[in-house]
Amino acid sequence: MTTAENPVATDLKVASWPGLQPRLLLDTTSGVEGYPEYVRAGGYQSLTDPDALLDEIDRSGLLGRGGAAFPMAVKLRTVRDAGRAGRRTVLLANGEEGEPASVKDRWLLRNRPHLVLDGVRLAARIVNADSAFVYVSDPQAAHSVRTALTAVPSDGVAVSVVTVDPGYVAGEETAAVRAVNGGPAKPTDKPPRPFQEGVGGHPTLVSNVETLANLPFILKHGSDAYRLTGTSASPGTFLATVTGAGRAAGLYELPHGTSVADLLVLHGVSADAVTGVLMGGYFAGLLNRDVLGATLDHETMRALGSGLGCGAVAILTDDCPVAVAAAVLAYFDRENADQCGSCFNGTAAMSAVAAALRDGVATVEDLARLERWSVVLRGRGACATLDAATNVAATLLKQFSEDVARHVAGDCDSCRNGAYTALRPYEVEVES
Repeated sequence: MTTAENPVATDLKVASWPGLQPRLLLDTTSGVEGYPEYVRAGGYQSLTDPDALLDEIDRSGLLGRGGAAFPMAVKLRTVRDAGRAGRRTVLLANGEEGEPASVKDRWLLRNRPHLVLDGVRLAARIVNADSAFVYVSDPQAAHSVRTALTAVPSDGVAVSVVTVDPGYVAGEETAAVRAVNGGPAKPTDKPPRPFQEGVGGHPTLVSNVETLANLPFILKHGSDAYRLTGTSASPGTFLATVTGAGRAAGLYELPHGTSVADLLVLHGVSADAVTGVLMGGYFAGLLNRDVLGATLDHETMRALGSGLGCGAVAILTDDCPVAVAAAVLAYFDRENADQCGSCFNGTAAMSAVAAALRDGVATVEDLARLERWSVVLRGRGACATLDAATNVAATLLKQFSEDVARHVAGDCDSCRNGAYTALRPYEVEVES
């Protein structure tokens, strides 16, 4: 049980799926992977035909790892074609990682900066960009990337590191572009989207750093080898940050299609103790115990009305799902960009009802309002923060109706003994 503040995880278990040859993780107990080690392992291979690599990426089925799971080849081709129409193009590698329950991007940037920079190089060549930006909020990640850049020979792409203060909205693609352009790290209205008008007004490829880190494998081994792991619709591996259940956080490289039950075994948690999960970071909402029979891939999560998101999985055992939802909605209320009235007012209203529900003072009319807001507020605002809040509200009401009813009756033993009220639920903070 956690009250007032949740302790952050300072110990991080890092492991690949048993029997899996890791593509993204690496034993870094000897320190950050340096340029000589990365080259000896086959990194920074020459690229003679960027268009052929783009075709391989297309065949690989690589999906974005930032949360939206958008096909990487489509992004690359769109920006490349804009450049072929006579416009300058730019690459923005997004490693801001605004989800407190995720650590994957920070880990890659801190420990395998050359893998990320190799992916940056390849993507920049494909879209014919002459400048690239690595966008972060973690000081150690920024230091690691800057140090790595001093060892990388120039290949015609100028790479800069841009740092911002951390924030949930700071990693949204238009917020990243706005920050690189010198403005605040807050979203802008769309259109235009970055691929139309991004950094400096140029077509810009904004891609998550884990997504980019997959490109060297595809260059070296090809799309068929990439598809040997994962499912047909969700090929390859992904990085999962696992928190909750009273255990230190884990960062695991998993094949898409791994069962939730098997992930619990890897993390050392008994399925009997699990009441549900907070899926995909804060965005995709809550799932009840039915998730124990599910697999971790985009198609399965969508069928459950949820999403894999950034790959973060918070396991609920002793923590009441109503209190968890209230904590997440309170976080959205604090972290929204204060730009859109629908989000500013909507997150505050949903947070207030969830807090009242947690405290056993919500009415049936309050629940009816929360259910209505979870529908009518969806899709409003300049970014997806309000959508995330509606997902949390809707999934709480649907997946945990019995817990909600107990709270309306003021009869939750778990919360009576001290409700979960973390300011940043299931936050992962690894030591610098």
